[in-house]
Amino acid sequence: MSHHRSTGAFTFAAALALSIISAQAFDETKYPNWKGQWLSVAGPQNTLWDPSKPANAQQPPLTPEYRAIFEASVKNAADGGIAPDPTIRCIPAGVPRVMMATQPMEIVITPDATYFMLEQFSTLRRVYTDGRKFPDFFEPSFTGYSIGQWQDIDRDGRFTTLTIETRGMKGPHTYDASGIPFHADGEAVLTEKLYTDKANPDILHNEITTTDHALTRPWTVTRSYRRSAQPMQAEWTEATCSEDATHVLIGDQNYGLSPDGLLMPSRRGQKPPDLKYFK
Repeated sequence: MSHHRSTGAFTFAAALALSIISAQAFDETKYPNWKGQWLSVAGPQNTLWDPSKPANAQQPPLTPEYRAIFEASVKNAADGGIAPDPTIRCIPAGVPRVMMATQPMEIVITPDATYFMLEQFSTLRRVYTDGRKFPDFFEPSFTGYSIGQWQDIDRDGRFTTLTIETRGMKGPHTYDASGIPFHADGEAVLTEKLYTDKANPDILHNEITTTDHALTRPWTVTRSYRRSAQPMQAEWTEATCSEDATHVLIGDQNYGLSPDGLLMPSRRGQKPPDLKYFK
């Protein structure tokens, strides 16, 4: 028994020593200072995927098939049907939508990975920067599988830019609240290029390009984030999701719930739900 205890103690000590050596080898001065709390420059109320265009002119390069799907979902929602925005049903926003950062975001840089900690849906996004390749198989997730690479653009020995490729983004998910869809095959690939604004170190730019079979061409937008002017006073809250209790989803139909708890139609001419399993 004492042999097992000493072996375990030795293993723990060795792991601790390696951790300390790794920490000492990490030179923070080689990386950009992205510490603090970041929030979308467009503001928390701007939920459009392309912040440079108004809601009626987003012009996503959808294929005819997926444009028809998008327009049908918008019309269905206007008629009282299921909203095209999955987050209303407490489905995580996922990548890339969560990178809008309409709620605060924190970035933590380590030698082997960079972490994006987003308040929205309490999302933790891990970007591997240890030189690995994409595995042959991995389980899709709402944040996807991300591999990044630091670049020394100025060739001065300091990294200034982080490029990221993300695959395996799980659905259902949309670009924004309007419901612009991704292809159902789940084969979308996202590339990002993050860098600090040259004129203002408190502005971070993210050039995001989506390649997806629902698009006629890769779609690129630039999201920008502003760092809190008072990082020591920045507040972080736990963002939880609760579905709207006044709406009830039965099958593919959305019904309303009256103040006295009675089920009611959400649009004119809506058929009642099938109650064959209820007395």
